[in-house]
Amino acid sequence: MKIVSWNVNGLRACLQKGFLDFFNAVDADIFCIQETKMQPGQAEVELPGYQQFWYSAEKKGYSGTAVFTRIEPLSVRYGLGIDAHDHEGRAITLEYQDFYLVNVYTPNAQAELKRLPYRMQWEDDFRMYLLALNAQKPVIVCGDMNVAHQEIDLKNPKTNRGNAGFSDEERGKFSQLLDSGFTDTFRYFYPEAEGQYTWWSYRFRARANNAGWRIDYFLVSKALEQRVGDSLIYADIQGSDHCPVGLEVKA
Repeated sequence: MKIVSWNVNGLRACLQKGFLDFFNAVDADIFCIQETKMQPGQAEVELPGYQQFWYSAEKKGYSGTAVFTRIEPLSVRYGLGIDAHDHEGRAITLEYQDFYLVNVYTPNAQAELKRLPYRMQWEDDFRMYLLALNAQKPVIVCGDMNVAHQEIDLKNPKTNRGNAGFSDEERGKFSQLLDSGFTDTFRYFYPEAEGQYTWWSYRFRARANNAGWRIDYFLVSKALEQRVGDSLIYADIQGSDHCPVGLEVKA
């Protein structure tokens, strides 16, 4: 089974920049996207053979997630079931026979960390949500989690320390999530790989210089570690300020 995740930074724009070319070429069984920035009906996406599940933010042109799957889920859940978090279209959970799949777009702490208190509450509530799922069956989490966990996960850690996405608080919450029973699959396979990023600023020719951050992840419950075949970064795929990431799962 192949699962792909991509923050498309506006699906309508990405559709004009080769989204369907990559979608068809990668041939994923499940394809998750974040930051759709659209409401249902604002774009027609023809994906023969795939069921589509959309979760849009109430605010137009903002946030939003979607999952395209050719494996029929047993159930689908939108949001975390917590009103404070369930107006921005940030999480879709699909239940399959052997696992839950959670597609997430984690809130950004924003400039000067002005949304950090909310982000901290999200982190705690999201972790408890995942642990409740994990008590029933193993979990795969994918998406833009808006944090570079370790210094190896971004090009310029010294100058970004304390900025949104690399604050001690956000990094600490990510560590806490991993310590609660989840594995960062890319680091599981490539613990010392440097220069492996999934997001680049549109400024300062960041992508051309590979001055990036690894903030898009596949996490799995410890129980699934042995079933993961590889964790991939499709760094050469354009169309967004993020590139897609992938996970291969053995039967």
